[in-house]
Amino acid sequence: MTEQNTRLGILMMITTTFIFAVQDGISQHLAREYNVLMVVMIRYWFFAAFVITISSRHEGGLRKTARTKQPFLQAFRATLLVAEICVMVLAFTYLGLVESHAIFAAYPLLIAALSGPVLGESVGWRRWIAIAIGFIGVVIILQPGFGVFKPQAIIAVASALMFALYSLLTRFAARKDSAMTSFFWTGTVGAVVITCLGLWFWEPMTGNDWAWMVILCITGAAGHFTLIKCYEVAEASAVQPFAYLQLVFASAIGISVFSEKIQANVAFGGALIVAAGLFTLWRQRRTEV
Repeated sequence: MTEQNTRLGILMMITTTFIFAVQDGISQHLAREYNVLMVVMIRYWFFAAFVITISSRHEGGLRKTARTKQPFLQAFRATLLVAEICVMVLAFTYLGLVESHAIFAAYPLLIAALSGPVLGESVGWRRWIAIAIGFIGVVIILQPGFGVFKPQAIIAVASALMFALYSLLTRFAARKDSAMTSFFWTGTVGAVVITCLGLWFWEPMTGNDWAWMVILCITGAAGHFTLIKCYEVAEASAVQPFAYLQLVFASAIGISVFSEKIQANVAFGGALIVAAGLFTLWRQRRTEV
């Protein structure tokens, strides 16, 4: 891996986090006006078309890309992701971008904690301490017992847990299937599942909101494209720490566009979570060297 490729990978990851942050901002806007399931459904239609287009150009075409030895696992993880996206967008409408992303930043810690029971991986005591510190950060954000606890915050916690499980199942699926096969199942099955639900909540959209929906779909495809390119040119361990910049970008959008405020407990708790997550990634990288 050359230094130039690593630098390019870092740049692609930063670009990806910015695109996804913009996507989250648009999702929050649309979900406040329309049903979450409908918004995610339309977004997934474009995503599925993007996945099919990419897969058809891949070596072997659609038939080879779609072939899997573990269809039930692939279908489950695809369903889990679309459910997680719905839950996260719902969290945006209740908590805003700042608080939702501060809590969601704990997902790498949840991945580390669940990697043992799900994948049989070993987690050392240093990483368990980091996980505990990250959990303290989540508790600081939630503030239970101080009379200001928001029950809606559990939505963001659930989203982080669901995404952590999805990530682990994706790693498990990678033992038998290629990344492109998993990508294909994620987009197509997810689109079918959300369509079965979202069509029941269809409602007319204004012309301006259709424009925002088009931008949402484009950013979704663009974000996945830059993420794919990122992992093509650089090792995941080298670029993953920069994924935390999505918290920074999303918070900036929340503050500047939606007039959100950063509470002291959210800032401190989020800093603990990010620090613990970065330490966990660093320890994982050292054990893999």
